[in-house]
Formats: sequence, C-alpha cells, structure tokens
Amino acid sequence: MTELPTTTREIHLASRPDGWPTPENFRLEEVDIPALKDGEILVVNHHMSVDPYMRGRMNDTKSYAASFQIDQPLDGAAVGEVISSRSDDVPVGATVLHGLGWREHAVVEASSAKQVDPALASESAYLGALGMTGLTAYAGLNYAGHFKEGDAVFVSGAAGAVGSIVGQIAKASGASRVIGSAGSAEKIARLKELGFDEAFNYHDGDVSEQLQKAAPEGIDVYFDNVGGDHLEAALTSLNVHGRVAMCGAISQYNATEPTCAPRNLAMAIGKLLNIRGFLVGEFQDKSDEFAQKMAGWLDDGSVTFDETFREGLDKAPQAFIDMMRGANSGKMVVTL
Repeated sequence: MTELPTTTREIHLASRPDGWPTPENFRLEEVDIPALKDGEILVVNHHMSVDPYMRGRMNDTKSYAASFQIDQPLDGAAVGEVISSRSDDVPVGATVLHGLGWREHAVVEASSAKQVDPALASESAYLGALGMTGLTAYAGLNYAGHFKEGDAVFVSGAAGAVGSIVGQIAKASGASRVIGSAGSAEKIARLKELGFDEAFNYHDGDVSEQLQKAAPEGIDVYFDNVGGDHLEAALTSLNVHGRVAMCGAISQYNATEPTCAPRNLAMAIGKLLNIRGFLVGEFQDKSDEFAQKMAGWLDDGSVTFDETFREGLDKAPQAFIDMMRGANSGKMVVTL
C-alpha cells in the first residue's frame, strides 16, 4: 500500500496587487494535510487552471466571488486523482474535477467534486473546452447573447480560452460571419485556422475602424472579453436589435485609475440593443445540453481547442501573470 503524503505545497496570496500582479504578490508554502473527515476525499492534483476572473478576487472588494485572503491559499478549478476517500460515492482512483487548485494536494468535500472520465478526453480538457470554459462560451453566446443562425458575430480576446471556443461554436451553429480580435500576428493566423472569417490585431490600428472593415454590413452579436475600446467599437458596428454578451473586461482588470465608459453608449437606445452581463454559474442547468453538443463538435472536428502548459506549482503565479498579458493561446493550464 502506497504511503499517503502528510504535507503538501500550496500558493498563498502574499499581498494584494496594485495594478498588474507581480511574483511578489504570491508565496509558496508547505503545509500539513489534515486527516480526512467523513464525506471527504484527498486528491493529488494533476492540472490546475488560471483564469482572468481570479484577478478581481485578489482585490479586497465586494464582488460575485469572495476575495482571496492574505496569507491564505488561492483556489480555482483543478483536476486530479483521488488517493484517499471517506466517501461511499467517490472511490480511490477516481479522476475528479473540483475547485481547490493552486495546491498539489487538496482535501475536498466529495459532494463538491465531479467525477470525469479521462478515457474520453485529456484531463486538462475538463478545465477548458469540456469544463467551465466551454460552458461559458456556449451559454454566453446562446443564452446571454441570444445567438441565432445567420447572425454575424464579433468576439474580442478571440485567441483566449473562452473566445476561441465562442467563435467556433458560432461558426458550427450557422453564423453568417465570425470576426475575432487578438494581440499578435501569430494569434490572428491561428484564428483563421480555427475557422474565423476575419480577424484583426488590435495593436495594428483603431479597433473601431478595423472592425468596420472586417464587418462592413455590421454585427449582430458581440461576445465581450475585453471591454474598453472593443466595447465602444462593437456599439458602433452593432445592427438594430444587436446583442452584447459581457463575459469579461480584461482591459480594465489591472487599471489603477477609473476607466471611462464607452463614449457612444447612447447608441444602445436608437439601435434597441440588448447589453447583458452574465456569469457561467447561472447556466449550470445547461451543462448536460452543452456536454452533448460539445462532444459532437469535438468528434466531427467543428471545434478544436488550444492549450498552453506550464510545469510545476511554483510556476503558477507567473503562468497567471503571463495569461493576463496574453501570452497564452487557448487555455492556460499548470501541470503539477
């Protein structure tokens, strides 16, 4: 019988970032693993996720998710193997998805862990295309954005984990045109490979002008991962009865001064626009529907997904920082 570990390593929040996070805001700690209570499992994490929403949780402000606490471990999605169990429902050897990432081992309430099948897809895929990332893309486009066949769709941050899936789902679902923005020539080339009809580098010039050139007949749905100048550009290009699904605003997450709202927001009135913020949690009831459709798209090649890997828990803070600066193609995953 393999001896169970008694200690593990985890990443703590050492200080709250002021603007862009730095490595000094994080600290690697070794801690004791507590004894399991009834209903708990011990998981050795194989992969963990770093995501843009985590930046907001590093601030001491009231939001939809609790703030990370100083000198306490961060958390987030992770997938790994159960190595000890005091639950009748989750046996040793099971592969589970759970919410206690940023550590090498996690004591998890079995009721909060989801068993997944590593024979159907790679474990890391359950952090991305088959997990919260994929559901965010699917539900945001279809239920927040009210996408319908024939719509022209614009996706900002289109080479990221969510954005790249949104564009492919839109194309597979009958979009008339799919446009994406990203921050490098390499990412633009990749978006074309993924089936985007047009893509532009927002560093190459005015975003509004580039969008109008890419979509001369306007857009019907804007999936917003960026905010700021991208949202302003989309408001100009949206057709009457256009829809905005506001998923993120990564251009503003590290701002140290208040950012200005879109200067053309009044366009929403005359164009009869629907601008809707959303959180993936409100669409958990769509999980089975999403899983069935995504399985089909992955199987027939309509959707593929990119992953950027970093190795080792000690690399997790830099992976997060790099992800915030756009160094990833698709999903940023830390392998532990």
